[in-house]
Amino acid sequence: MLAQRRKIIKEKATALGIDTNLLPNHIAVIMDGNGRWASTKGFSRIIGHKNGYDVFHNIIENASDLGLKHLTLYAFSTENWKRPKTEVNSIFNIMVSVAQREIRFAHENNVKVRIIGRLNELDNRVRDALLRSEEETKNYDGLQLSVAVNYGGRAELLDAVKKIMDEKIDPDNLDESMIKERLYYPDMPDVDLLIRTSGEMRWSNFLIWQAAYAEFYTTTVNWPDFKTEDFLQSIYHYQLRHRRFGAL
Repeated sequence: MLAQRRKIIKEKATALGIDTNLLPNHIAVIMDGNGRWASTKGFSRIIGHKNGYDVFHNIIENASDLGLKHLTLYAFSTENWKRPKTEVNSIFNIMVSVAQREIRFAHENNVKVRIIGRLNELDNRVRDALLRSEEETKNYDGLQLSVAVNYGGRAELLDAVKKIMDEKIDPDNLDESMIKERLYYPDMPDVDLLIRTSGEMRWSNFLIWQAAYAEFYTTTVNWPDFKTEDFLQSIYHYQLRHRRFGAL
């Protein structure tokens, strides 16, 4: 079944004109539009989040089957605490359920899970479920899935600066590599492709350091409607870009 699944998605990718030997190394996704999807259908925002997490699984499966190395998904930002408490609690309840469910997929597909963000600020039940997924998959070497929970790019940089200050490093000796070494996961490679759904054009404080030279791809499709074909289209458009990194 796994081999067949991988064969199918690679055939779909090739049919779209994607070179499966030149995939982006690191794709990051801002999963936006759960609430808007729900409101257009007359549902509660919570139903939108529940449907959004079904797509969460689908995209992880797609990335693993394609042979991608790194995928980072923005699940909950440091700003999301401003939402109504009932919505925030529901999001975390869904997250715990998803973490427990996705563990099986990770074991079966050699997926290594990592959680980035200020986990110390989370409820013990939520933090334990997330850290369990990290612990149980730490030795896998397939797709490296990073899930950003209570994450903010500015918060990550601030936490790195605090470490530098605590270590009393001479500012004259400071360079970019020393900052990178103090990020949540220093070995996370730079983002090649940053996808945002729901038509918004904002960066939203996501992987500010790692996505400094990412190629952006936006779509008006709300996250619960984001299908395999949409994911493949983003990779196709990425492969049309000419990345210069400031050079000619």
